[in-house]
Amino acid sequence: MSDAGHPSGTTAADTVLAGLPQTAPGLADLYRDLHAHPELSFQEHRTSGLVAERLGALGLEVITGLGRTGVVGVLANGAGPHVLLRADFDALPVTEQTGLPYASTTDGVMHACGHDMHVTCLLGALDLLAAGRDSWSGTITAVFQPAEEIGAGAQAMVDDGLFDRVGIPDVVLGQHVGPFPAGTVGCHPGPALAATDALKVTLFGKGAHGSRPEAAVDPVVMAAATVMRLQTVVSREIAGGDTAVVTVGALNAGTTDNVIPDTAELKLNIRTYTDEVRATVLAAVRRIVEGEAAAAGAPREPLIETLDAFPVLVNDAGATDRTLTAFRGRFGDERVFDPGPATGSEDCAAFGTASGAPVCYWFFGGTDPAAYEKAQKSGTVARDVPSNHSPHFAPVVEPTLTTGVTAMTTAALSWLKTR
Repeated sequence: MSDAGHPSGTTAADTVLAGLPQTAPGLADLYRDLHAHPELSFQEHRTSGLVAERLGALGLEVITGLGRTGVVGVLANGAGPHVLLRADFDALPVTEQTGLPYASTTDGVMHACGHDMHVTCLLGALDLLAAGRDSWSGTITAVFQPAEEIGAGAQAMVDDGLFDRVGIPDVVLGQHVGPFPAGTVGCHPGPALAATDALKVTLFGKGAHGSRPEAAVDPVVMAAATVMRLQTVVSREIAGGDTAVVTVGALNAGTTDNVIPDTAELKLNIRTYTDEVRATVLAAVRRIVEGEAAAAGAPREPLIETLDAFPVLVNDAGATDRTLTAFRGRFGDERVFDPGPATGSEDCAAFGTASGAPVCYWFFGGTDPAAYEKAQKSGTVARDVPSNHSPHFAPVVEPTLTTGVTAMTTAALSWLKTR
């Protein structure tokens, strides 16, 4: 890469990012609008329409309806690398409790994971990159993805011909706002986000009057025994140096106190980092579920269904090193950190898997720095700093927005050919 043609001491990133102060105020209004109008997975019609309109105004080639509600913008600017920039835009079925003046106007739906911030930052980066196209060459494909929260949107876009339409990128870049001090950027090389397997288990018993348990095969007791036994999977079947999480997030059975029901339903969430551990955990869950049903004398085997699944997100070592070098040059060493592997999950990896391109995925902080420092000093970060999916999760607009735009722009330019 070369920065020939730029004034001495400046880089292409300096030239492009010089437009950020003028761009940011309008982006803040856009962010508040998106936050106030959240839409659930594959229902993001207003959001996708707004994104498409913005991309068209920037002069990008716009593809809509990819993967149902996904939107793609292509900015071709001469010969050079092909960079895919990704943002997701679905919300969650969460009732907002932030008290913000721009809180959700949709009952029971909230941008509790920050996808509204992701969209805004990517649009801001594209605005700068389009305006500064004299400073770089190559192709940018901006992917605005639906349905990340259910692990289906990325694959839906791939299956709908994303790479047939735009070609194969040289790198996949993505970011996520998180409960870190605003103004910081964090990235972990290697397995960075866990695989997820979400399961629904239906246990079958035999109903009876609550006064005559001897006439029943009680699925409530069966479910209780299953939940307790599942707690041994991680503690007794996974090595201490490996990581796994098995959570029973829901247990539903019966309707009243004096009726033993016919069935009970469990919903499980499993997180792992390697294929080997994933296989071990899934096999153990099946063995325990089926074993407890057999021990209880269930009239039929349990039904185990997959609700959704996310792959492990692995940050390519070379791609991560290249991107982090650019971040350190832009933000300074003190604002760039390694958050370590997280047990959250992301389907952004599907774009890398399908294209064969390396992936680099990072976090940028959204918590007021003073509030974070206070919680850190008191040892109450986990309690006092709302995290993603909380009804209280509310990234501060600045410096979160400027940091996210700067990170995405800097990362893109570290891969594009600069002039």
